[in-house]
Amino acid sequence: MKGMALPLGKVPPQILESIVLKKGGAFSPLLLVKPKVGVDIAVIALKEHYLILSSDPITGVAEEIGWYAVNVAANDVATSGARPMFLQSVILLPEGSDASTLKQIAYDMHKAAKKLGISITGGHTETVKGLKKPIVISTCFSVAETYVTSADARLGDVIMMTKAAALEGTSILARFDRSLKNLPNSTRKKAINLAKKISIVEDALTAYSTGYVHAMHDPTEGGVIGGLCEMAVASGLGFIVYRSKIPVLSVTREICGLKGIDPLLLISSGSLLMAVDPKGVEEVKSQLKCKGISVAEIGRFTASKRIVVDEMGKKHAYPKAVVDELWRLEESEGGQKSDEPAY
Repeated sequence: MKGMALPLGKVPPQILESIVLKKGGAFSPLLLVKPKVGVDIAVIALKEHYLILSSDPITGVAEEIGWYAVNVAANDVATSGARPMFLQSVILLPEGSDASTLKQIAYDMHKAAKKLGISITGGHTETVKGLKKPIVISTCFSVAETYVTSADARLGDVIMMTKAAALEGTSILARFDRSLKNLPNSTRKKAINLAKKISIVEDALTAYSTGYVHAMHDPTEGGVIGGLCEMAVASGLGFIVYRSKIPVLSVTREICGLKGIDPLLLISSGSLLMAVDPKGVEEVKSQLKCKGISVAEIGRFTASKRIVVDEMGKKHAYPKAVVDELWRLEESEGGQKSDEPAY
């Protein structure tokens, strides 16, 4: 392992487990949910409640970086079933940055946090020598009476998914991929605007309120399949899902077709994956529909193997972790899309 070059994107699970997750510092009986592959939150026991927290970095993009930073961290906390309440941030700026850049980041964070009802509690801001683009690292907190994690799926649970696959990935490609310069303006605008749908806070809170949701996860890097693999590994289960049942917007199909990529492996902030008690599927659907949130039943959690059934009925098995299509494109096209956001 010494001298091994790490790939772009998330550190592979086996390396994360062997190097990072075993180094947990001092033991605390108050830490109820410890660091684990596929689990994005920590849970700390308070006297009569639980402290839920999660951190995320936004790197490689300057435009609306503050807005992304708030929403992505809030999404992770919301998958516990708790409404995000507070947020800390670390803002790192390239040397020589203009104050107007910081002003825009702060404004975007304020606007996003206010919309979600989140109070910004502080953090740290500085300029960094050698940094090429801004980086914002955010930590979101909440206090809750109950919670779930992505590791709590149960055998036989129905897998449900809100909205559609690759909403954020579609937006990223339309905005930053220079090879798509001939995309019709109407298509490009529609695709870019999908980024505004990346919050899953209301999706998660609404579904959790039914009492039938055992586990939730927001599929970011690695797309819907990546998110399912993370839930399955964390829960010690497998899954079977059907491509024909997974919602994919026409604009996403068009852009992914032009790039020759799989929308189910493309970063998918904006959709929520849920493990639902079979008895509660219709109730979850009903409550989400009342909020105007679309939802689909796409498969089930099984005892073993991670299987995606294609439109022809052929079964495809997937490893514990998959590579997001954005990173695959980055490597195959020699870094052409250096302006994409990553987290």
